This record gives sequence, structure tokens and C-alpha cells, in this order.
Amino acid sequence: MKENIHPQYHKVVFMDMNSGFKFLTGSTKTANETIQWEDGNTYPLIKVEVSSDTHPFYTGVQKFTDRGGRTERFMKRYNMKGK
Repeated sequence: MKENIHPQYHKVVFMDMNSGFKFLTGSTKTANETIQWEDGNTYPLIKVEVSSDTHPFYTGVQKFTDRGGRTERFMKRYNMKGK
């Protein structure tokens, strides 16, 4: 490998903002926030919206947080009932 062209690889903590689930892994991403992990070390904290803890593929449950929009307006306009 060439010297000084690859990003620095280090340990970071990813935190799922929906469930609070956290895991420590290696990454080239950096962050301004830090968190103290279970081993007593401080690592960069990267917040994510979806992880394996909340993704429907892994959990088997799909959640709809917002059903508003075009479909709702269509149903209301034509006086139809949704499922």
C-alpha cells in the first residue's frame, strides 16, 4: 500500500438514535462527540438513525411513523378508507 493516502482507521462507537443501542467497531469516520465506553476508554461517537437493532429486516417488525402525505390526501379527497 502507498504511504499517507489511506484514511486513518480507528475504533468508534455507533449509537442508534431510536433505541439507544451502542456498539464499538473500527471505522475511518470521525466525530466531534466522544463517549466513554465500558472498557474505560474514550472513543468518537457517531449517531445513526437505523442500525441492526431497529431495522425491520433484522427485527421482523416494520414501523410507520408518518402516514401523512399524498396517499392520505388522496384517500380523504375521494372519501375512501385505508387499511
